[in-house]
Amino acid sequence: MAQPTHFDTLANSIWPTSAESHSWLRNLVLAFAGSVLLAISAKINIPFYPVPMTMQTFMILCIGMAFGWRLGGATVFLYLAEGAVGLPVFAGTPEKGIGLAYMAGPTGGYLLGFFLAALTVGWLAEKGWDRNMWTTLAAMIIGTAIIFAPGILWLGMLFGWEKPILEWGLWPFLPGAGFKIGLAAAVLPLTWKYLVDGKESEE
Repeated sequence: MAQPTHFDTLANSIWPTSAESHSWLRNLVLAFAGSVLLAISAKINIPFYPVPMTMQTFMILCIGMAFGWRLGGATVFLYLAEGAVGLPVFAGTPEKGIGLAYMAGPTGGYLLGFFLAALTVGWLAEKGWDRNMWTTLAAMIIGTAIIFAPGILWLGMLFGWEKPILEWGLWPFLPGAGFKIGLAAAVLPLTWKYLVDGKESEE
């Protein structure tokens, strides 16, 4: 039997809708709730080695995979738009600035990476990559690399490549990124197993 080329997302499985109007309402609610969770996760500061970490990249990747590429991308875009108009939703705001001025600063590349990563892991989820630990792990590694790539490129463009860009923007954050990748690789398949597959077996 051929494998399906498109898999349902976790969000659709937990909160299915039959009417198009209800689907739009559901998507608006999820996008707004997701943007709130992203803002909260940006403010969480957890002691870690060698630098403290937030849970924002974890939330970005989980939302992307749970929502799929369209709704996941729209959710992150809404979050970025909230920051662009001056809401203090980013890490370090309002202390380090707000709005477009903050987004054009050193973290601007990572913010772009958030959006690209949500699209990518959401697309992979719709290919079934969020159903088991190993494919979820691979998707999270890919998504994390996509977050870091424009972040490091932007740092190099701002400060010059003669500066220790990797020491500023990559190496200190890898242990925390590894922890969040592993956590996401466990959480998503377990959510499928207990909230979706378990519910279907009971029915």
